[in-house]
Amino acid sequence: MAAKDRGLAFSISVAQSQGKRMIEQVESFRSMRVGALVVAPVDPASLAPVLRKTIWQGTYVGAVVPPPATSLLNAPQYLTGKTLGDAAANYIRDKLGGKANVVLLTHDSLQFLSPRFVAMRDSLRDIPGAAIVADISPTTVNKEGGFAMMQTILLAHPEIDVVLGADTVVLGALDAVRAAGKVRPAQFFGGIDGETEAVAEIKNGGPYKVSVSLASSVFGYAMGQHAADWLDGKSIPQAMDILPSALTNSNIARYESDLENPGEVYRDPVRRDTYLKMYGNICYDSRDQYVNFPWSSERK
Repeated sequence: MAAKDRGLAFSISVAQSQGKRMIEQVESFRSMRVGALVVAPVDPASLAPVLRKTIWQGTYVGAVVPPPATSLLNAPQYLTGKTLGDAAANYIRDKLGGKANVVLLTHDSLQFLSPRFVAMRDSLRDIPGAAIVADISPTTVNKEGGFAMMQTILLAHPEIDVVLGADTVVLGALDAVRAAGKVRPAQFFGGIDGETEAVAEIKNGGPYKVSVSLASSVFGYAMGQHAADWLDGKSIPQAMDILPSALTNSNIARYESDLENPGEVYRDPVRRDTYLKMYGNICYDSRDQYVNFPWSSERK
């Protein structure tokens, strides 16, 4: 939408979770001398060298979480996890009598996201009756990975009350619990990302209670605008925070309206600032000052 608004051509390439394929795709774009590239790295370490070459070439490189990047997008990861963890903790206290079997589907192997799960554990630590019966990373970060992992967990712990993680894996876990005939309305499934399917589950009023929104269309629109500004020789932010908010049945309507109209949100500073916070400045002439470290606004 941002590319269309600014008169830019736009295309998408999907690496299908294959690090080597992503390197090949970025190399291809670099050889084509594309003006702007937005990337969500599969394997940050192996992709970094070709991204640096792309930046040195003068291309705008917007990265989702891992560096290097002309402009890096991140979320305050601990706060994001705490937002979900606190919602789950309050539900256990208020609706489950302070007792629950909890599953954490983590991504601790990805250092940039691990603070999310530290925060969730911290939120649950003050509830003696909340037992974390599984704290594990699925093999793949998608519905299939969540489904397979949850099937294994149910063999040892057939009665699960709370499941937390990224929306994609938690949705897969919910499918596994349904397939096992173990789903109950009083359960608390909660995820991060505000995925469309998770929002639909919340609206249906079942066990999926909360998704922590990171407003993907709003930050995507912002990155598109920054790319266009870069190509116009303007200064853009070096980094941008996505501010988390817990989506429930009571606030989903406004959220969906904003996601359908990200251009309106971006052009309204008050609405934009509820979703995004921007840091620093960089332009083509100062591109050697690109972000080359794991940036987070939460780092002291």
